[in-house]
Amino acid sequence: MLHYLGIFLRDVFSPLNVFTYLTVRAGGAAITALLISLIIGPAVIRRLRALKIGQFIRRDHVADLHELHKKKEGTPTMGGALIIIATVLSLLLWGRFTNRLLIITVLVFCGLGLVGFIDDYISLRRKHNKGLSARAKFAGQILIGLLLGTYLYLAPITEDGVRIDKEDVHDWSAIATVEHALTHGVSPVGADPSPGNGSLGAEEQNQLLGRLNELLLNQDLYARYDWSGVALDEEGEALRARHAEGLSLRDQRRLNRILIETAFPTAMASVEGFTPNLHTKLEIPGLKSVFLPLGMAYILFVLLVIVGSSNAVNLTDGLDGLAIGASIISIMAYTAIAYVVSRSDWSRYLFLVYVPEATELFVFGAALLGAGLGFLWYNCHPAEVFMGDTGSLALGGALGTMAVLTKQELLLILVGGLFVMEAGSVILQVASFKLRGKRIFRMSPLHHHFELIGWSETKVVIRFWIMAIVFALMSLGALKLR
Repeated sequence: MLHYLGIFLRDVFSPLNVFTYLTVRAGGAAITALLISLIIGPAVIRRLRALKIGQFIRRDHVADLHELHKKKEGTPTMGGALIIIATVLSLLLWGRFTNRLLIITVLVFCGLGLVGFIDDYISLRRKHNKGLSARAKFAGQILIGLLLGTYLYLAPITEDGVRIDKEDVHDWSAIATVEHALTHGVSPVGADPSPGNGSLGAEEQNQLLGRLNELLLNQDLYARYDWSGVALDEEGEALRARHAEGLSLRDQRRLNRILIETAFPTAMASVEGFTPNLHTKLEIPGLKSVFLPLGMAYILFVLLVIVGSSNAVNLTDGLDGLAIGASIISIMAYTAIAYVVSRSDWSRYLFLVYVPEATELFVFGAALLGAGLGFLWYNCHPAEVFMGDTGSLALGGALGTMAVLTKQELLLILVGGLFVMEAGSVILQVASFKLRGKRIFRMSPLHHHFELIGWSETKVVIRFWIMAIVFALMSLGALKLR
């Protein structure tokens, strides 16, 4: 809301223009979400207590663990609703909901939160720790993952080779002439550069490029003008030959860009290293411009990321402050990555996939960071409230969605290294018991193993946070490792 307020009123009161700055909105979103969490937290906790929505501690599983955790029985759960409410309210104030990536992320975040809420509600009504059946819970996660994967397959978020950026422009006068000619229905080929446009300001350059990129969407650009004298490369000729049959919007944008960059080589650079179908390929961390093509299997890969990340965070949620602290650290890493990949200059310098719409993921991550810190205020040991599946599934889904939408999917293994360890310990424990009849750990997930060997709960949590920080730093360092 404030973003649009700044746009509409900055000519009347120029200081309001500050609300259009990405970094200001991200900072405002973080602080607002934090304040909302801190202010409404006590009321939410009181309401949960009044409704007798308290955690049940199983006595029939591991006696030693029950002895350690029995004091927690009755602590309000479903506190993840506080994280969701604070994040969404903050985004309504600071977010730009014309950005589809923000809408997608919020929908997945709230959708998985709803699955967790239903699970928590059923378990509390039944007065035991069993809520939704595993099949029903997986069905909800799978549905959301399939919807996200299908959308990303049909509506690519990458702009590789189909967009003009500042770094592509050599001569602003010539580019301004091209844009003016195309806008007014005049053939740009052979036009003289417009005088006085060689020193455009940053805002004027952005506006010019915005209009030019809109023109690339024009499916009549090739047929409307005479481009017969323009010698295209092999890719351009192939697209031109298919033009009469009808091109996809992405291919049409690519052909339009090739026409302009070929007709005006001194004005605009050609794209180097263009990668077709980039939206269905996985970037290999640590390698420069090396991709793993998946095609339609990318839909199933997105499904795996969403289901895996949401369940991994859910498994980690077993000690006061552990899951939310580790989630905050991982979300911070992907928030920084979102900012990097949303900038054409930084993404090119680091050889990362450029995702221009990822700007609002930076704001989303900041809002979730603030909400998470506010929740941690009440969830630190001894916890006044637990997040429940409502929070853990939502947080895991948000983390997985940010990984997918920043096109750094495989980096999630490192960013969420702690969650991988926790989930891996469960898989290894179950596999070992079924195959050998023996357990590897005293108990899984891994944090309970360290509790049972004598570590205090606080020591386990802080040491696991340290590991999460190390994983996050390693992931950010890997961005430069090419």
